[in-house]
Amino acid sequence: MRPAGLAQPIFAGVVAGLTGFASGFVLLISALHAVGATDDQAASGLLVLCVVPGVLTIFFSWKYRIPISLVWSTPGAAVVLAWQGGADYRSAISAFILCGVLIVITGLWPWLARAVTRIPKPIASAMLAGILFPICLAPVTAMVEVPLLALPIVLVWLILARLAPRWAVPGAVVVTVIVVAVSTSGVDLSTSQLLPVLAPVLPGLDLAVVFGLGIPIYLVTMAGQNVTGLAVLRTFGFEHPPTRAIFVATGAGNVVAAPFGGVALNLAAMTAAMAAGPEAHPDRDKRWVAGVSAGATLAVLGVLSGVATTVVAASPPILITAVAGLALFGAFGSAITAALEEPAHRIVAVITFLVAVSGPILGWSIAGIGSAFWALLVGGIVMLWFLPWRRRTSPVGSQK
Repeated sequence: MRPAGLAQPIFAGVVAGLTGFASGFVLLISALHAVGATDDQAASGLLVLCVVPGVLTIFFSWKYRIPISLVWSTPGAAVVLAWQGGADYRSAISAFILCGVLIVITGLWPWLARAVTRIPKPIASAMLAGILFPICLAPVTAMVEVPLLALPIVLVWLILARLAPRWAVPGAVVVTVIVVAVSTSGVDLSTSQLLPVLAPVLPGLDLAVVFGLGIPIYLVTMAGQNVTGLAVLRTFGFEHPPTRAIFVATGAGNVVAAPFGGVALNLAAMTAAMAAGPEAHPDRDKRWVAGVSAGATLAVLGVLSGVATTVVAASPPILITAVAGLALFGAFGSAITAALEEPAHRIVAVITFLVAVSGPILGWSIAGIGSAFWALLVGGIVMLWFLPWRRRTSPVGSQK
């Protein structure tokens, strides 16, 4: 390729990396804070979830000549943010490790991948929608509680969502930084960790947290991100991505990153489309360059983890959750649409959604396990109950 031919995929990859970082870092930091992480620990989590998937993206895109984009799990972070089992960061680390181990096993044993991807769509999507709903409600709450701060953010998001959708969430993040700086008379960066910081934590052993948090993170990461990411690649003509290698590598990377705050790694969806689509390059065989560029951009952005955490810590919590909610509107819409798509299973989807959403809203958990897990269990039981009952009857007088 001539240097001139590289400009388009390189730029597309940079945009994909920037968009992925700006759209998700607020949610990720808020999620880590929700389970008891300090500012340094949250910054550490953001750092490893930029560097590890960034490096893996560069490697896979280069090796297979496919724009394979890997990022942290946005649905997984949403599960962590909605967790109602109590703040126990050390046990949350164990949950992240469990998620990584399960993803590795999924890559090694295809039957598990088939089992996970065959979780009925109404149940998986309704559970995800229930997790996302309270977060997506935050912009409305912020408009009521802090209207002068929230209004500029929401207005900028609305304008960009109409004129330049890719930049809507990054634009809202920029306005949030400005609003926080003005409302707090400037963010004091002199006391923050401006350089990248790693804060390893020994795993805890609260099994209710480990399994109650780790299994839902794994399920939503597989069903909500990896399956979608593979579909995006195949949509743009990349029919045979190295699925097994991707799962094993992201799971192992998850295990390595977990003690530093790494929630979960997975295939990208929206940003994957930016690197794999024709906007990256008309020639499909040259789009892998966009994957390399996206990975490099994400890894470099990890340097900003300390600054990003400081800004989030200086902001009113409802304002930060509101920005995360704006970023998740699209995911919530897709989840609720998929949940209600099949008329025969709408009752199941509604019940699953209500169980999932009731935990964050009402603040309940059972045996220390949050509502996401119980929503899957209840949804499965209700779906089995509504399956048609088939009775085998023999005609009167028939011979056996």
